[in-house]
Amino acid sequence: MSLLSAFAQSPASLPDALPAALADPLNATTTLADDALPSLDEVMHWSHRLSHAALIAAIGVGAALLLHFVLFRLLRRLARRSTSSFESLALVEFNHSVRAAMVTAGLAAASAGSHLVAVLWGSIAMFVVPAVTGWVVFSAMRTLADMLDQRTDAFDDILAARSRRTRITLLSRSAGVVIVVVTVAMIMLGIPAVRHIGATLIASAGLIGLAVGAAAQPALKSLIAGLQIAFTQPIRIGDYVVFDGESGRVEDIRFSYVVIRSADERRLIVPTPRFLDTTFQNWTRVTGITGHVLLPISPGTDLAPIRAAYERLLAARPEWDQRSASLLVTDARPGVVELKLMMSARGPDDLANLRLAMREAMLEWLRAEMPAALCVTFPVVPGATAAAPPA
Repeated sequence: MSLLSAFAQSPASLPDALPAALADPLNATTTLADDALPSLDEVMHWSHRLSHAALIAAIGVGAALLLHFVLFRLLRRLARRSTSSFESLALVEFNHSVRAAMVTAGLAAASAGSHLVAVLWGSIAMFVVPAVTGWVVFSAMRTLADMLDQRTDAFDDILAARSRRTRITLLSRSAGVVIVVVTVAMIMLGIPAVRHIGATLIASAGLIGLAVGAAAQPALKSLIAGLQIAFTQPIRIGDYVVFDGESGRVEDIRFSYVVIRSADERRLIVPTPRFLDTTFQNWTRVTGITGHVLLPISPGTDLAPIRAAYERLLAARPEWDQRSASLLVTDARPGVVELKLMMSARGPDDLANLRLAMREAMLEWLRAEMPAALCVTFPVVPGATAAAPPA
């Protein structure tokens, strides 16, 4: 047996196999006595073989690193001359994975020049090659996703940009999970014990399939819901939604949950399937949104000046999109007449600012121009007892 085989079976048998390996490294047949030492020629022979193997491996790795350095140095120069940031992004994502791939290729090439390197490389290639390949593919997927995400910043249509960013986020995460699982599976196929366990699991695939299916039902439901949201897009990243009485913007969409950021910076975590099972409001699905402000005034007040002032003040606001503006009398009770000031804006944020500004502007105009129109008593709500105004 060879020196490597003897050491792999039992380190204690190495002195017995050493002289045979020194005499004929590939087919040793003699043994060495316990109290004998190898000769100088035998030691020099093995030193020469180890040095030769190390030199061949170093040449292969060095050539791979040199090629990587020259290639990426050239690509960095081209990226600096380009006005686009995509080349720089690709260099950052691919730098380490491509270096590992080139080193792997260098070791594979060096194994052809040395039998000892070939033996060592053959024992680790089944693990290294799938891992490096999966790393390169994962880097390519990340680079493509980042490039597509950066392109959305140049979109003039904000809704189209949100739709694309949502689709990129969900699909890239799905692809990443698939790449990692396949890479780990390819690595484990090189382990005989795992292959034996895999064959045993396949033999009992019926019971295991039922158990895994029952255990993974919530995860599969969330995965399918995430893919449905990615393609049908009832919500998108950046949309303003109202869910279970809570309102806010969609900050992130994952397979298992959706993050909604409220106006007071709270984060509402909602399971993804609930957006497909229940009803919710999406205020960003339309090109504009309409809201109102309630304004109580005293009975007998002339409405024409108030309507004219409202239209004039509203036209001066940049948040108004000029789609709709009206003043309606929605209620009249003893002591109070309720006016509803209707207004429209491009989105929820603009509408919120517009409502606050118009309420303040109308109250200030009434105070300055028609102070008699302001209510000085509380409105009487039907079914409730009127309360005295505060001192």
